[in-house]
Amino acid sequence: MAAPVFPFDQPVVWTPTPAQIRRSNLHRFGQRHGATDLAALERRAAREPAWFWTAVLEDLGIEFERPYTQVLDLTPGLRRPRWCVDGRMNIVHNCLDKWQRGDQFDPRARTALVGEAEDGTVQRLTYAELHARVGQGANALRAGGVEAGDVIGICLPLNPEAVIAFLAIVKVGGIALPLFSGFGAAAMQSRLRDGAAKGLIIAAGFTRGGRWRPLFPRVEAMLAQVPSLACVWIAGVARPPRAPRRRGLALRAWDVCCRQERTEAATASVDADAPFLLIYTSGTTGQPKGIVHAHCGFPVKAAQDMAHGFDVTRDDRVLWYTDLGWMMGPWLILGTLLLGSAMVVYDGAPAFPDPGRLWALCARHAVSLCGLSPTVARLLQGHGPEWVARHDLTRLRAIGATGSPWDPAAWTWIFRHALAGAKPLLNYTGGTEISGGILGCHWLRPLKPCSFNASLPGMDADVVDAQGDSLVGVAGELVVRQPWIGMARGFWRDDGRRYEDTYWSAWPHLWRQGDLAVRDAEGYWFVLGRSDDTMNVADKRVGPAEYEQILNGHPAVAESAAVAMPDPVKGQQAVCFCVLQADVKADAALRARLLAAVVHQLGKPLRPADLIFVPALPKTRNSKIMRRLIRDVYLQRPTGDASSLEDETALAGLAQAIEAARRSARGACALRRHAGSDAPRAATIRSPPTRQF
Repeated sequence: MAAPVFPFDQPVVWTPTPAQIRRSNLHRFGQRHGATDLAALERRAAREPAWFWTAVLEDLGIEFERPYTQVLDLTPGLRRPRWCVDGRMNIVHNCLDKWQRGDQFDPRARTALVGEAEDGTVQRLTYAELHARVGQGANALRAGGVEAGDVIGICLPLNPEAVIAFLAIVKVGGIALPLFSGFGAAAMQSRLRDGAAKGLIIAAGFTRGGRWRPLFPRVEAMLAQVPSLACVWIAGVARPPRAPRRRGLALRAWDVCCRQERTEAATASVDADAPFLLIYTSGTTGQPKGIVHAHCGFPVKAAQDMAHGFDVTRDDRVLWYTDLGWMMGPWLILGTLLLGSAMVVYDGAPAFPDPGRLWALCARHAVSLCGLSPTVARLLQGHGPEWVARHDLTRLRAIGATGSPWDPAAWTWIFRHALAGAKPLLNYTGGTEISGGILGCHWLRPLKPCSFNASLPGMDADVVDAQGDSLVGVAGELVVRQPWIGMARGFWRDDGRRYEDTYWSAWPHLWRQGDLAVRDAEGYWFVLGRSDDTMNVADKRVGPAEYEQILNGHPAVAESAAVAMPDPVKGQQAVCFCVLQADVKADAALRARLLAAVVHQLGKPLRPADLIFVPALPKTRNSKIMRRLIRDVYLQRPTGDASSLEDETALAGLAQAIEAARRSARGACALRRHAGSDAPRAATIRSPPTRQF
């Protein structure tokens, strides 16, 4: 991915007032623990992680059924620390059960959840009502045979039903496996099979852009290929299909099952460091990685980031435009409920029925923190500022942003029009493996466009060179030097080697995040993109292997490579390059079939931008595909060092094939213009965007 042009030399555009600093959660936290200033707090947190995370657990009011004897045990080593040793708890107790006592607020009156559907339907649930609905869901799961430790898939758009189902799984001691609602059948099946899921809660469908999009019928046939599945609950139907596809697989109507159950349900007691979340993220090679997170890990980090970074209090309402299948969905649910604040979820397209929908949501539901991605920001920017100006955003304290790198124009547009140039745009970056952020922006320091003004408290972050030495003002690898409570507990069904190879192989005592970053002399951080080949397509991370396995499975394809290319709206898009079998002729019909195969298995959101037939792929001598060279040739950039290339003629053939595809696309466009709008559309190959992010 080409490094974005960040405004390193730009002036500060926002500075917190003394009153804002004094009122902030982070300032009060530091004062409570005797820190003379923020730098002193950061130094102690890095030097004494056990002290810091004990203080965070106390600050958040996390309750344990049985107290831990040691918050951090490094006996197994830096790579495999143990957290909250000997403690027992269930995070749902801290999200919902403890608030029902009413000693801190009235759960019948305080809003926990506001959900709006694309058609404008609104649901509001208090803490008492959400507790009751989650109890019904937990009882429905237990009636279906779910026990503590069972993995339950959940494929629902982020609406109130998704929040209830997610918390119900965790309440019974199960392990939630969230799935992106835009996945195709093959992508969903591979994750359910790898996770050995015992159950699945899935929507019948959802509405996007005013159109009904079936979900369960799209994946029904694949259920027979997941032998571990014993029960599938379908949300949004009065009755399930008459007969299951496989003997031993029960199909039930989720809504009906829940309504029939009592609202009181026991919350399972589990080890504090027991798994509660299995969430998949893709790497550059191999199958998607199942990231394992624990009760005392991910939720604590999510709530701490929300409190210390975004300054969320009980009086705030947080809207984050995301999906349950991505980290920010569980992050939103757990963070808000642990803090006793309210979440706002939206099940719909961000610009439907008009480009002001997101801002209308903020105004209508008194949102104080709105979270979006730079991709969504660029989409809204294209419609003009008048759609922002129509709505009253005075209750909005800040906007949070994560998912992909910013470009200065989009950052400035959001800051100027949505925040009136007077409120902070809080950048946030980390990952699924982290349970939140490494870098962020808090209310104690000024902001520059596109910057992160700090590493988040408790994250001993650094930028290093190839030897692991710190860098300032020069791009390097983003790393973390000390353990943190939200770090992944490993990969699912992994003996530890893949996990350690992924994050610890570059340096023995540094956790490598995989991003390229710069820290300037004033202490501002800038992330330049991924240092590996993982793609970030419209904020959805996917590995090239997932594309390549589909293409290589077609009998016409000998081998393939999927490469991330910059896109002015989505941040990145996949472009696929296929080498065909010797007796196969390349044509538009074959290209269309291959693209359709990818869409069928991965889903429309991950459709490749281009698919180009090439005579050969550039490889190293050990047969590793050199995606960097493919990207450079496609973008018409200098290829740089190609000394490890096995066959130098591969680059010339690649360049010729790309140029031929572009000539064919230009000719097809000219033909359509000549023939008129009724002419059949030929397959097109898009030229690379002129702007690179």
